[in-house]
Amino acid sequence: MRSCDQRSRLPVVPAHFRLIRCNMASLAITRLSARKQRRTNRTKSRTSQRKNLGNVQDILEPSFTEEFSNTSARQPYVARYHLRKRETGEPTESSSAAVHVPVKRRKQGKITCIPEISTSGKEYLQDKLPDEVMLKIFSFLLEFDLCRAAQVCKRFRTISNDSELWRILYKDVFEYEKPLLHPDAKSFYFVSPEEQENQNSWKESFRHLYHGIHVRPGYLHFYNPKRKRLKGRSILCVDTIEKAFSYVDQVNPLIFLHSGIYQGEYLAIESNISVIGAAPGNVIDHVIIERQAKSTVFSPDSSSSVPHHKHYALEVQDNCSPTIDHCRIKSTSVVGAAVCVSGMGADPHLKQCIIKDCENVGLYVTDHAQGTYEDNEICGNALAGIWVKNHANPVMRRNHIHHGRDVGIFTFDNGLGFFESNDIHNNRIAGFEVKAGANPTVMRCEIHHGQTGGIYVHENGRGQKNEIFNGHQGGVYIFGEGRGLIEYNDIYGNALAGIQIRTNSNPIVRHNKIHHGQHGGIYVHEKGQGLIEENEVYSNTLAGVWITTGSQPILRKNRIHSGKQVGVYFYDNGHGVLEDNDIFNHLYSGVQIRTGSNPLIRLNKIWGGQNGGILVYNSGLAGLEITNNATATLEENKIFNNKFGGLCLASGVKPILKDNIITGNHNMVEKTVDSGQCLYKISSYTSFPMHDFYRCRTCNTTDRNAICVNCIKNCHAGHEVEFIRHDRFFCDCGAGTLNNQCKLQGEPTQDTDTLYDSAAPMESHTLRVN
Repeated sequence: MRSCDQRSRLPVVPAHFRLIRCNMASLAITRLSARKQRRTNRTKSRTSQRKNLGNVQDILEPSFTEEFSNTSARQPYVARYHLRKRETGEPTESSSAAVHVPVKRRKQGKITCIPEISTSGKEYLQDKLPDEVMLKIFSFLLEFDLCRAAQVCKRFRTISNDSELWRILYKDVFEYEKPLLHPDAKSFYFVSPEEQENQNSWKESFRHLYHGIHVRPGYLHFYNPKRKRLKGRSILCVDTIEKAFSYVDQVNPLIFLHSGIYQGEYLAIESNISVIGAAPGNVIDHVIIERQAKSTVFSPDSSSSVPHHKHYALEVQDNCSPTIDHCRIKSTSVVGAAVCVSGMGADPHLKQCIIKDCENVGLYVTDHAQGTYEDNEICGNALAGIWVKNHANPVMRRNHIHHGRDVGIFTFDNGLGFFESNDIHNNRIAGFEVKAGANPTVMRCEIHHGQTGGIYVHENGRGQKNEIFNGHQGGVYIFGEGRGLIEYNDIYGNALAGIQIRTNSNPIVRHNKIHHGQHGGIYVHEKGQGLIEENEVYSNTLAGVWITTGSQPILRKNRIHSGKQVGVYFYDNGHGVLEDNDIFNHLYSGVQIRTGSNPLIRLNKIWGGQNGGILVYNSGLAGLEITNNATATLEENKIFNNKFGGLCLASGVKPILKDNIITGNHNMVEKTVDSGQCLYKISSYTSFPMHDFYRCRTCNTTDRNAICVNCIKNCHAGHEVEFIRHDRFFCDCGAGTLNNQCKLQGEPTQDTDTLYDSAAPMESHTLRVN
């Protein structure tokens, strides 16, 4: 019984309690399902937002696209989640035990609340907020933030791509005043924003340059405050160049040097890297690398173990090909050069740089080095602007080389090179000098206003299609057994000879224009030689070509015309060959031969000389004049239409004549004599007719005084006179140089034959100093 009583005392669970337990179990299952549903919705939201962010790679670099795509997906959802709880009164964990809360009502609140919020927000942002306010808000965003915002909607994308927003960001980060594009390695160029109609060039420049490392002392907090990366920015900034090099691990690394003076940093560049200045305005005025010893920038071969002990501001050695662009390079060292490029495989590209006011050579290329040097300004250096030696073979185009205290460009010791379209002027010595086995090619250069000359050629050299003008002395000097090719040049306005060949030099001179010189056209002296062919020599103050002191050039197929004195002038044992030339319209004779000269003259056309065709004389005025112990061989020449006669021979002159045609010449001397005038009437300061001249013993004249035949008949009638010779003189009686006044009256003058002596060129002091 007792046991039965005990069993009867056990608690009996009412039926309604069993129902509550079942309901709570089903409620737990329902809540678990709701959680799973929320996780599913959250996953779908993240997936859709990742898809929307896929276009960011087209806007900015992938390196920081991944950064914000992982962090931005949660934010929109989290905001909606908290807002939904506030609006619907969703139960928290503390009240979740209330069993009487229906599950359907919670689902209904989720459906009815969110559309109302999104609709009101959309209407507010799209329709009511002005663009000015939106731009102000967006101005506080960084580049990543703008790219994220651009994925929200069409209006956000439009505002995020505003050029002014990106311009402000760009100038804060890079300091440039124009967008700088970097489409590929070694290629940088500024563009004008106004010219980019359908493109945000500021944003495009951001995309091109974003991977660069910035060296900007004092601005580390701006790029990564407290040494942490900003969520809206991923830019590396350091305070020294050496630290920037330690971070370089990319394929085409890029380093920006911002405004400042970087002192004492020794740069040893052993790999491919781009280092560019970043500053407002003229960058080279704000970014300065300065070092008191050794080189500032050194580019050795990676395998080189040779210690650096030279004194150059910039040195490029074996197997290096850096690009140096828009730099100002200056060296105050009196040893070495500002820029030195040396060694096999040294092949830099130096462009738009300024090498100025250095205490030694500006640019030095040597030891088989090459390289391309374009659009640089090299000026005011103590020695040569450029040295090229020892088989170096650079290409130099469109450089401006001026106001150096020595030679402009000096090639020597087997130096080569191709020099095109350079402007070389106002250097103290020659603009260009070739010496000691050098053989450069000089084309389409302007070489002018040199204080001692345009081009000096000691040995080999090739000068083509250059303008050589307004030199304070001569245009081109070839001397010291010089060779070379001088062709297609325009040589004019020089103070001395356009081309001077001397001391056994033997160049080829052809297809040049040599004109309007203040002296003569071509001057060959001191046993000079050379092939001079197919040139046009005209409008020079003195002779077009003059040959003297044992020289023997070959002149062939030239046009020598319109000179203010003689066309071709042989004197003082000048020899050579004058063949198949057109010689015409000179103020004096076409050809003059005097004082021991003996050229071969054949197949020429000589016409239009005011004083004659060919004169062989001491000082003649005819087409061709021969005088004073000179002679010549004349074969198959055409001599016509000359003023004083075709062929005028002085006393005792017996040239070899063969098959010449002498016709249609105007013998103005005989006409003047027949008219009874003094021959001085048809003379000028340096132009004297050839005829019979006398001296007057009664008037005690000397052999240096000559009196024409008409003055003998009139002014010295009845006097004791003596015949001197048939030669080229001016009448001293008519000139008023005798004691008695001339009855036929003339004007005083002077003999200026000595004007044909040309000044010898000065040589370069470059080698002597070094």
